[in-house]
Amino acid sequence: MLAKLISLFSGDDTEQTTEIRPELAAASLMLEVSWADHELSTEELSSVHKLLTELYGVDAAKAQSLIDDAKERLQTNIGLHPYTSFLNEHLDENGRFEVVCALWELALADDHVDKFEEHTIRRVSDLLYLSHSRFIEAKLSAKSNRPSP
Repeated sequence: MLAKLISLFSGDDTEQTTEIRPELAAASLMLEVSWADHELSTEELSSVHKLLTELYGVDAAKAQSLIDDAKERLQTNIGLHPYTSFLNEHLDENGRFEVVCALWELALADDHVDKFEEHTIRRVSDLLYLSHSRFIEAKLSAKSNRPSP
């Protein structure tokens, strides 16, 4: 733990940033949203798995590996900035919009959007330089994709 703090303040953070890929960045943001209410439900985890396979075309084993890696990163509390910065550099606006749509779908997985989940999605959307109208569009799109009860 002390070594991580020293590397953080010394600017030697190459270990974490070189390992980031778009699908890992998205998985990490998904877990940040899931954990925003300090609960990680099985519905949310299976939704993360499903969304990763749909968004990035990875198989089940790769999706689970991404989730495990993102969980580990969540424990070290990296935050949103490394992932949103990476996505800003590697995705166009539509790609970033799809990530925000996926975050909304994830928040809706347990049929309740917690205020902390919504706040986290709003922060991610802002950090991805999406307009407020695109933020709302993503929310409405995720709601319309939900299966009817």
